[in-house]
Amino acid sequence: MQRLIGIVVIAISFLIGWLWMDYQETLDRPLGLQSPAYFEIAKGDSLARIAAELQAQGIVTKPMWFRFRAYVDGSARRLKYGEYEIPPKTTLRELLAMFVAGKVRQYPVTLVEGWTFGQILTALAQYPPLEKLAADKTPEVIMQLIGAPGEHPEGRFYPDTYFVTKGTPDVEVLKRAYRKMQAVLNDEWSNRADGIPYVTPYESLIMASIVEKETARADERPLVAGVFTRRLAKGMLLQTDPTVIYGLGDQFNGDIRKEDLLRDTPYNTYIRPGLPPTPIAMPGLDSIHAALHPDTGGSLYFVARGDGTHVFSNNLEEHQRAVELFQKRRHD
Repeated sequence: MQRLIGIVVIAISFLIGWLWMDYQETLDRPLGLQSPAYFEIAKGDSLARIAAELQAQGIVTKPMWFRFRAYVDGSARRLKYGEYEIPPKTTLRELLAMFVAGKVRQYPVTLVEGWTFGQILTALAQYPPLEKLAADKTPEVIMQLIGAPGEHPEGRFYPDTYFVTKGTPDVEVLKRAYRKMQAVLNDEWSNRADGIPYVTPYESLIMASIVEKETARADERPLVAGVFTRRLAKGMLLQTDPTVIYGLGDQFNGDIRKEDLLRDTPYNTYIRPGLPPTPIAMPGLDSIHAALHPDTGGSLYFVARGDGTHVFSNNLEEHQRAVELFQKRRHD
């Protein structure tokens, strides 16, 4: 009998030892993934459900050790919900640490310089990870949702890449972009050049949006801003095509016609003096800086060469020659 008991004790000791070694080995052995795996912990998921789903997706082969470790080190009560990207060489120990730390998968959302508010909403509506709260809302309601009631949305959002987690509301992206634009604009305004013809930071934002749409070249933006600020100071019409196009809205078919330049909209700077009532797009930092640090030369006109650059002229006679030269070349 004693011999039998001894055998049982030895067998149990051997089993415990084997289980302990298997547990330790499983903790620090890579999960065996051949490529990154994606796993989501939903709100309210129990540890048992998480372990079972990890096994079902082939991420964890021994879910009992996942559960055991979570109970032993207290992780079971601290797992954060969200979507995770699990690298191939991740161990079980590292996986639990990832879940506890809440290192959820980050998605980039890029707002592009020169986009209009409508283009921003279209892009957000087509981005799967976001929760769609702004969809079908009016601009007025959207601005209320982001905490800026009564403000016109155009140009108010800073173009950048924002990282979000799955399920982030689209209005949260707008809030972040709005706050960043405010911060950038206020910083640039506080360091503005002397003598610029704006009364408020918002007026400089309007100018920056025009500069953004007039040229894609960073080196030309101060020159373009210089032309328009000098025109404002002299009481000249801005006569900038992008504002006309913006005012036409859906009626613009790709070509500006003579009648378009005569059509009276709040944004037609060929017939209305001063700045348009709002920005016409989302300006980037270069355009904002240029609007607040315009070139101090004497040019009052510019015309496109057709290769992305422009010719700047100090008087109408020079400008007409440049127009004739480059417009003729373009149509030959």
